[in-house]
Amino acid sequence: MPNPSWKFQRQVKSKMWKRWKLFHATDFQSLMYPCFTFSRILGIFPYKINASIFEASRSRYILLTIITCVICVFQLAKIYEINILTARETTVSQKIQDNCFSTFLSFTVIVSSILSGPQMRLLQTILEVSSKLPRKSYEKLSKLIHVKDIFGFFFLVGQLLLTFLKFAKRHRDNITFTYSTEIMEYYIDLQIFQINMLYVNCVCILKACFKRIDDNLTNLRELMINDKSHVPRLIYYQQRNLLLLEELKTLEKQYLMVSDTVQMLNIIFSPQLLATIAIAFIEITFEIYMHIVQWKNGLSINLTKQIHNTFFLSYMLYHVTKIMLIVWACETGKKQAAKINTTVHDVLNSTSDEQIKNELHLFSLQILHRDNTFSAKGLTVDATFLTAMVGTITTYLLILIQFLITSHSCDGKIAINVIHSN
Repeated sequence: MPNPSWKFQRQVKSKMWKRWKLFHATDFQSLMYPCFTFSRILGIFPYKINASIFEASRSRYILLTIITCVICVFQLAKIYEINILTARETTVSQKIQDNCFSTFLSFTVIVSSILSGPQMRLLQTILEVSSKLPRKSYEKLSKLIHVKDIFGFFFLVGQLLLTFLKFAKRHRDNITFTYSTEIMEYYIDLQIFQINMLYVNCVCILKACFKRIDDNLTNLRELMINDKSHVPRLIYYQQRNLLLLEELKTLEKQYLMVSDTVQMLNIIFSPQLLATIAIAFIEITFEIYMHIVQWKNGLSINLTKQIHNTFFLSYMLYHVTKIMLIVWACETGKKQAAKINTTVHDVLNSTSDEQIKNELHLFSLQILHRDNTFSAKGLTVDATFLTAMVGTITTYLLILIQFLITSHSCDGKIAINVIHSN
């Protein structure tokens, strides 16, 4: 005889599945459904959702701990291979790239595992804050969030399949080891990608919350300017101003809640975001250097060959697109939050009631004392940061090219000295 509680849980899950539609989100859960599903598949979502409440799952936490330990052992073995086993076969630049890449990947995985508890509280807070959003906002957000989550996940899976085909032709003798190594590396990439997309999703939802507050303030202003009524003027304005004052106080509370959530997001995701930026910087710089810059009896830069290199282009596109997506979300979120201050002053200029004016002055002061920039340990992620990153990559590329020229000129001098001594 079937268990009644099991049947009830199955009915709840089936209702949730029916309620979720691609590009047609109606609430926080349906909006984040693809992100949460992929995270569960990868074993990095140690929570369960019961009646819009996030709860820790013991079995999933155990699975996450095992996965984290396996990844750490794998990365230690890889670092040992880079520095000991294949030390003579790889160049200095390749060693630097591989060591930094493995270190930052391990750091991101470990930190994400440690911060899974605070992350659960953050998701619960965002769920509560975003519950005030209208259905149209969720539907608009779902067109971006569902596309990038699904496309990005299957893009990396496609990259893995193409890599299998590539290595199957080159390494037929040691194909099992090659496959297991590639699977592990792409699994870690998928895990990092899901962490980054979760961050972007949270930023986009908070941006929508700021937009709703701004839209409500604009509606209040229009109501003050265009409102007409046949009710006796004195009684009407007294009632209306009381309602406007209550609405304004409600918007203040909502603003403070969203602003506090932004600070919580910055604290929890700062280490992972810094590691992601470092990985993208290192990979873009060294991959461009090793694939484009060559030495053939002199320095040569070969762009024609790399245009037809599918793996190189797709790898560069992945890192560049991911960083640009993070920067875009943070930049637009910061601008949307800053726009509220302008709207508050517009409302202030549209009213003559002293109580409402005092409340608006208080609201404006609260906004001035709140820093709603999306940052990582003091590093503001915005358009200025993206420009600085491009400039830094260019600078380090020039430094690496200078080292290459210097090393080959030194080799030439040594060869000449050997000839003269003979």
